[in-house]
Amino acid sequence: MSDEHTETGTGWPRPAGPARPGGPAGEPDPRPDAPDPDELSPLSPTERPAAGDEPSAEPGSADPPSADPVEGGSDAASAGGSSASAGGPWRRLSPAAVMIGVLLVLLGFTLAVQLKTTSTDPSMATARQEDLVRILYDLDAREMRLRQDIAALEESQRQLRSGEQGRQAALEEATRRADELGILAGTLPARGSGLAVRFEAGSKSISAVRVLDAVQELRGAGAEAMQISGGDRASVRIVASTYFLDGPGGSLIVDGRPLTGPFTITVIGDAATMRTALNIPGGVVAEVARDGGNVIVEDREVAEVSALHTPSRLEHARPVG
Repeated sequence: MSDEHTETGTGWPRPAGPARPGGPAGEPDPRPDAPDPDELSPLSPTERPAAGDEPSAEPGSADPPSADPVEGGSDAASAGGSSASAGGPWRRLSPAAVMIGVLLVLLGFTLAVQLKTTSTDPSMATARQEDLVRILYDLDAREMRLRQDIAALEESQRQLRSGEQGRQAALEEATRRADELGILAGTLPARGSGLAVRFEAGSKSISAVRVLDAVQELRGAGAEAMQISGGDRASVRIVASTYFLDGPGGSLIVDGRPLTGPFTITVIGDAATMRTALNIPGGVVAEVARDGGNVIVEDREVAEVSALHTPSRLEHARPVG
């Protein structure tokens, strides 16, 4: 046996190499639960640098090789992973989802523009401040009149429900309603404050359409009774069934009766409200003036509507009572 091998007691020679330090410090720990000497190494197998890359410590230096590069690399990897995960949802957006979002935005914009267009009245946008004030006054007057009607009806209801006075109140209410219906039907004369609206023809005669427009404007402004008179002082009561036709020579045919100009409509109602209705932009006064004519509106403290309407004979309907 050569000097380069030593006896191991197993029959096989031990390879030559650095001798293990002798003495108690070089012998293995005899305890059964003693840890493996490799586990006591300051560097784990995964963190131990490769052979040839281990930095050589200078003599006298007691500091172990720093593990900062490994930790720094780990931090950088963590930061890169979180960044990638943050951008993940945006990368998952498909072109179809983007197109749907764009279409929804366009739909909302179209609806907003349409609502703005429909809510804007072009005639109101071009009206003067004085005309807007008149229209507002007209609306306020209508609201006040409706509130008064509501209060009167509620008072009548209260009286009709009150014990002994119910019968007398019912009789008075029936009489009042009969008078009102008689005035509306044109079978009773009426008197009250109102207007006298006179139509004077210009280059063109006053057409039936202009007179009908005036009647409708006055009804919308709260007219309670109306009649129209011609130059020959013939008068016709205006009711719900009244019709107007153009006659020969600039005349009008009202409910089958011819009337010559100039024409005057006598109306009972709130004078200020009815005047405002006639003078609105593009209304009756403006249209007649565009045709070369003129409309003269006069207030009357006492306006009399004396012409009566003959009701038609009922052939099939009978009152029930």
